[in-house]
Amino acid sequence: MDDRKIYVAGHRGMVGSAIVRRLHQGGYKNLILRTRQELDLLDQRAAYDFLASEKPDYIFLAAARVGGIQANNIYRADFIYENLQIQNNVLHGALRAGIKDICFLGSSCIYPRDCPQPIREDYLLTGALEQTNEPYAIAKIAGIKLCESINRQYGTRFISLMPTNLYGPNDNYDLEDSHVVAALIRKAHEAKLNGNINYVVWGTGSPKREFLYVDDMADACVFLMEQRILEGIYNIGFGSDISIRELAETVMDVVGFSGKIVFDTSKPDGTPQKLLDITRLTKLGWRAKTGLRKGIAEAYSNYCQSLKG
Repeated sequence: MDDRKIYVAGHRGMVGSAIVRRLHQGGYKNLILRTRQELDLLDQRAAYDFLASEKPDYIFLAAARVGGIQANNIYRADFIYENLQIQNNVLHGALRAGIKDICFLGSSCIYPRDCPQPIREDYLLTGALEQTNEPYAIAKIAGIKLCESINRQYGTRFISLMPTNLYGPNDNYDLEDSHVVAALIRKAHEAKLNGNINYVVWGTGSPKREFLYVDDMADACVFLMEQRILEGIYNIGFGSDISIRELAETVMDVVGFSGKIVFDTSKPDGTPQKLLDITRLTKLGWRAKTGLRKGIAEAYSNYCQSLKG
């Protein structure tokens, strides 16, 4: 058993809870977990005091204000402010407390809207961002640069991980601010229950996206911690992408709904394609294990369980 004291910030969210599961599987028992009611990371003094008191050996910074394309576009001020505040408080608070090792979780939306595919880590800041999620992306880019700058000035080991689109247990299924896989699962399930003929999908269905099961993402996080990686940005992805139409068809098949897809073209498509180059990570020996259909089946099972209360 590894006795390192590990703080998982945001442990109740989809990403944080997956990291906790993976740590438990790996024999890590000395975990520090705080709900938002117990520790509000928007409160600088509270964050500083907590980190100075606990002094964890390693931090996974998964706490964030997150949401789908609509939430990102509507709550633009909230997304940039809250994410900047959380990451500034944790990263600088850790520095003040003498904590050397952090894994900062970002997002693939940090990359330019129209950059070459697949997207390499060094494409960061080479072009304009996708407008619908620009505030969130700018906050995450600031976090990456803060990690990089603290490392250079103070010799810390803060690494930044950029996952592709995630889905799986503990996802948010609220249609107002959910991500695409969760939204499609809920829509297909409700259409099946209600006997609907049509299955409404936002946009044209043509954008291509890469999807990664959240437990695979957590496995990559712990893998990089155990490899004792010192610095840098690492993309985490599955290695291939599909169109939103193909995704919707797969979800329908898993859920068992045989209606007709209707595309709501009044809704934005977002970035035309977003496939990450994961060479930097695969060269270290890591690859995702969960195929899309299997992962969607697991996510759907988790969703059905959540409906039972």
